[in-house]
Amino acid sequence: MRKIYALFLSLLISGFALAQQSPDEFLGYKAGERFTPHHRVVDYFEHLASTLPNVQIKYYGESVEHRPLFVAIVSSAENIQNLDQIRTDNLKRTGMLEGSPSTKVAINWMQYNVHGNEAVATEAAMMTFWEVANPNNSEAKEWLKNQVLIVDPCANPDGKDRYTVWYNQKANKILQPDPQSTEHSEPWPGGRPNHYMMDLNRDWAWQTQAETEQRIKLYHEWMPHLFVDYHEQGINEPFYFAPAAKPVHEQVSPFQHEFQEIYGRNTAAKFDANNWQYFTRERFDLLYPSYGDTYPMYNGAIGMTIEKGGSGRAGLGMLNALGDTVTLEERIIHQHTAGISAVEVTSKNAERLAEEFTNYFKSNSTNPRAKYKSFVIKGEGQPDRLAALLKLLDKNKISYGFAGNRSGLRGLDYNTGKSASFSTTDKDIIVNAYQPKSVLTQVLFEPEATLEDSITYDITSWALPYAYGLQAYALETKLDAAKSFEKSAFEVNIVEGTPLAYIAPWNATKHAKYLGALLKAGIRARVAEYPFEINGQSYNAGTLLIMRNGNQWVADYDKKVVDLANKFEIKLTTSNTSYVDKGKDFGSSDVKVIKAPNVAVVGGSGTSSLNFGEIWYFFEQELDYPVTILEADMLGRYDLSKYDVLILPSGNYLNGGNFTKVMDWVKAGGKAIAIEGSVGMFSDKEGFNLSRFDTEEEKKAQQKADAEIQKIERLSSFQDRERMGISTSAAGAIFEVKMDQTHPLSFGVGENYYTLKNNGRRYAYLTNGVNVGTIQSLDQYRFGFIGNKLKPQMNQSMVYGMEYQGRGKIVYLVDNPMFRSFWEAGKLIMANAIFIVQ
Repeated sequence: MRKIYALFLSLLISGFALAQQSPDEFLGYKAGERFTPHHRVVDYFEHLASTLPNVQIKYYGESVEHRPLFVAIVSSAENIQNLDQIRTDNLKRTGMLEGSPSTKVAINWMQYNVHGNEAVATEAAMMTFWEVANPNNSEAKEWLKNQVLIVDPCANPDGKDRYTVWYNQKANKILQPDPQSTEHSEPWPGGRPNHYMMDLNRDWAWQTQAETEQRIKLYHEWMPHLFVDYHEQGINEPFYFAPAAKPVHEQVSPFQHEFQEIYGRNTAAKFDANNWQYFTRERFDLLYPSYGDTYPMYNGAIGMTIEKGGSGRAGLGMLNALGDTVTLEERIIHQHTAGISAVEVTSKNAERLAEEFTNYFKSNSTNPRAKYKSFVIKGEGQPDRLAALLKLLDKNKISYGFAGNRSGLRGLDYNTGKSASFSTTDKDIIVNAYQPKSVLTQVLFEPEATLEDSITYDITSWALPYAYGLQAYALETKLDAAKSFEKSAFEVNIVEGTPLAYIAPWNATKHAKYLGALLKAGIRARVAEYPFEINGQSYNAGTLLIMRNGNQWVADYDKKVVDLANKFEIKLTTSNTSYVDKGKDFGSSDVKVIKAPNVAVVGGSGTSSLNFGEIWYFFEQELDYPVTILEADMLGRYDLSKYDVLILPSGNYLNGGNFTKVMDWVKAGGKAIAIEGSVGMFSDKEGFNLSRFDTEEEKKAQQKADAEIQKIERLSSFQDRERMGISTSAAGAIFEVKMDQTHPLSFGVGENYYTLKNNGRRYAYLTNGVNVGTIQSLDQYRFGFIGNKLKPQMNQSMVYGMEYQGRGKIVYLVDNPMFRSFWEAGKLIMANAIFIVQ
């Protein structure tokens, strides 16, 4: 009987082992023959989880278009049984949980396809996961004894399926590598971004997008030791892997440097054995904190980017500049090999990875390495802006506390860029670097990153006080909080009687949300264009007035006004008189009714998909206000008279009849809002006041200077030309912009706004328009890289302005006020342009 039972058990186990299928077997085609839709990727990993006891699936959310977001986890049977202990032990290493860890298992997280049209990554993810999980792979069993492998096969399923569906429609039956074939020319906006055209690989720290926010929550549950992010680059490039290029942030630890070298050597040996070309230490740096390699780096992991030549344009196969066909199969194998290398080196160095991870958090939280150790954020007068910043800190697990009443402090004043004395109150916040998230705190608050090399892959300044429009100080010493932060419960508005007017503030994004909700509810709101005092309180220009007069037909008027204010946690005050103590009475013509605008935004070919996405996201996910999307190449067919506001994202797409049509609409009373590159469509044209230069002499002088630069560049060595080119570029330079507080475009923003300059565009002051935001002196430069040839041109330039055309107007936003949706302070400028400027 025992022999029969043993035979039965053996057959059962054998049958169980045979049930697992490779990706080729499960999908019914070989890797590289086609792109796999996301739902089939989900099916495959579900198949492995259902047939392998050491594989788990963890769903962590869904994309905007409701596709599942998940990771697959594989390790040894023993580790899987002890998985939660391994996870919590690791959090103890960071100090985010109390206690001492009892395990030393390395955690290796590999992320694929964060850029949707770099779709080779998901195919490689399936191949790599299968090789590691395959129960018949004896080598993989050794790898899994001391590591947990977490694989996110597709971090951007909406972008991936946008690309996959399009490509499968366009691909030829017979491989067509001709670069001119339609399958090698993605239409706007391409598959790279997510649903809202956002670049998820630049959203890690800011977490503006649903996919990122959900992923970071899971990330914080694990805090991996290694994080590998898989990408593709141009068709004519070979393969890139770590070590990274300079500049590398000074906070990257010696061991993080060393492990990148260990990984690079191991991967190079595999590529050399196959005669595959690659490069390291070029192009892909470690500075900007919101990448899939830097964010893990600043959280103690070894963050690494992988880049294979090909990208969305390559499809199933395309000729490169050498005439060689770069195939999907080749790209998959190369990324798969880089992935297996990461698994190998993690296993070989598992114990040390855990030890160094522990040391990273212990040393940094007790002895921060950067210049500034503590940061004070002033809370007086801007509670809603401060609340928005604290929400971001919470997402990043950065701790903070109340400052208390202190005097005699000294630190760098972000507003002036100089050292200054200051005091604190019990409304101010202290964030110091003596905490588990020490490095991330220092990086996000640092006024300026130290640059080893000025040639960078992204922006060089991102300091949170500037982004949120808050007064703050950076201290070189430790300053502990006086007491722990406790969020006070919002004191809901309870209004008795029937006030003549409700008064609401206007200085933060949430106030624009409130206004949008009022207008959608059919409630008439007004804006005070002058400061005023009433009932002993002072109010700034831009304050919202919701008056009974004009809303008497609205059912449940008082309840709707108050309920919406409570929803957004906005404190209302009331008045039973229109007679003010100072300023303009509520019946004045300078207290303007805000019309609920019909808004359209131009998208499509010629427009920046990223800037379009920022605008689209702002309306749908932040304002929750309706917007119509118009295709740029179809403007001639639309009836523009239906719209009050037309938003023109960055780009160059208005010409000929379309330009004339838009200008006829403006002159008839429309309001156009031009952002960044689209501002140039109105520059130096007859009938427009916008110009790069004040005088013809200035224009000739600049042309002469440009010619000199070009001459120097021509005489420079070939290798120096890229470095010469950055002398006329900006990469996230922060300038103080003087705002005309009397103009509606600046309401609520404050006297000084800090812009993030990412372009070299310069415009002279408007002579017949309104210069709302200006750089009047180079003393207004604060931090971040700007080329030495470009910087002088910013002197006496217009950044935000408005020009009248007929009965309408054009609002010029030379710098993008909503960059990547994380530059919070600029969103109020955009809201003013949409709702308040009349």
